Amino acid sequence: YLTIVGGCNDCHTPGWDQSNGGTPPAERLTGNPVGYRGPWGTSYAANLRLLVQRASEDRWVQVLTTNDGGHGRPPMPYMNTARMSGKDLRAMYRYVKALGPRGERAPRALPPDSTPRTPWIWMVP
Repeated sequence: YLTIVGGCNDCHTPGWDQSNGGTPPAERLTGNPVGYRGPWGTSYAANLRLLVQRASEDRWVQVLTTNDGGHGRPPMPYMNTARMSGKDLRAMYRYVKALGPRGERAPRALPPDSTPRTPWIWMVP
């Protein structure tokens, strides 16, 4: 339930909002090809199922508690995950890992002066 109440699926599961949260677990957290564009450039929600296959549990906790060492990009809510307990973050990691690998890697982030070739959401009011 942590990935649901933590909002992970909101960005990392394609179609989550259209399904009103009804996306089956087997299809969740596979990343999203829709970019989030703002003054920072364009960022993409990573495929968490592939990410946990190559990242250790300790690295997962480090990223989610330090804004990836200050390299994280919006709209990832690091201010929220940094307040989660290590126990909860590790439980999330184990859940995502148990889902197994699926899908493709998300596109790489783009700098502000690059126009994305994917659909994107403008994140500036």
